[in-house]
Amino acid sequence: MKSSSSLIGLLAASLILGGCASSMSGSAYTRSQARKEETVRHGTVQSVRAVTIEGTKTPIGALAGAGVGGIAGSTIGHNSGSAIAAIIGGVAGGLAGAAAEEAITREPGLEIIVRLDNGNTVAITQKADQNFRPGERVYVISGGGAARVAPVVD
Repeated sequence: MKSSSSLIGLLAASLILGGCASSMSGSAYTRSQARKEETVRHGTVQSVRAVTIEGTKTPIGALAGAGVGGIAGSTIGHNSGSAIAAIIGGVAGGLAGAAAEEAITREPGLEIIVRLDNGNTVAITQKADQNFRPGERVYVISGGGAARVAPVVD
């Protein structure tokens, strides 16, 4: 029973840390983006739409769930029945763990359509941690395959 509790704690910690690791925030930068030159373009917000950013899908949730499910299943039955229950518990736990990881790390986002001053229109999706409204002047900051929208600060 003690090892089951430990595995459940490990699963919870892994999912929490996994959720912290992924960020599509308009105000958070990855380590690889720090100290790198990025392109800044000016534009005007055309529309803003609420979206959902799917959660992470790493092997951590499935592996932790499989471990917990396998241990829980092994406590059922005796001898070969215990082994079969452990396998079934591991498979079910793996599926449940993967689904739980994705659901826990899912977050609200914004799809921001910006008409750039050069006439082009771009759509950027990022975490909903800043408010934007149509007509607002913004910066579109891009580089290294990533882009973000930031408010113009005077």
